[in-house]
Amino acid sequence: MQHVLIFKTNIATAQARSKVAPLLDQQPFIEKWTVDMEDVDCVLRVVAAEPVPDRIIALINASEYECAELED
Repeated sequence: MQHVLIFKTNIATAQARSKVAPLLDQQPFIEKWTVDMEDVDCVLRVVAAEPVPDRIIALINASEYECAELED
């Protein structure tokens, strides 16, 4: 089953996106991810095999960016 997780971030530039890309790409539980840098919340959308928002938040925070789960 796929889980869609939505986060508010401060990943606002292509440079910032390229910094987090390797971390997200190497996670086996992440199937696909995108960052909407034109949205005011710089929304990170993750399609994952597991519902693990805390792990994704930790990955983004380790890259020195802010990340918080957005509720439905």
